Amino acid sequence: MAWFYLLLAACCEIAFAGSLKLTQNFSNLKWSVIFVTFYVLSIVLLNKAVQQIPIGTAYAVWTGIGAAGTVIIGILYYKEPVSFWRMFFLCTLILSIVGLKYFSETPATPA
Repeated sequence: MAWFYLLLAACCEIAFAGSLKLTQNFSNLKWSVIFVTFYVLSIVLLNKAVQQIPIGTAYAVWTGIGAAGTVIIGILYYKEPVSFWRMFFLCTLILSIVGLKYFSETPATPA
């Protein structure tokens, strides 16, 4: 369940980062409320996740998914540039997140 909370927290991070531009320097009340709501949800869910996942792993995965998702939002919705190197490093970031998840599983200790 902790990994589910972490994934939800990361999705909320993508939502708050992606909506930041729409706040128009926090002059647009609707988007400012959406931004703050997703920001708070993200932190609350991250807090729930770190109760069972090591903080170093959880924070790295949270920020990594958030960064990767925000890059994708930027490309799809804000027409940010797509280049070979940008995609290359986005892929290495995603592979690093998967690696952290895979190698953070604690092996069962023999009884």
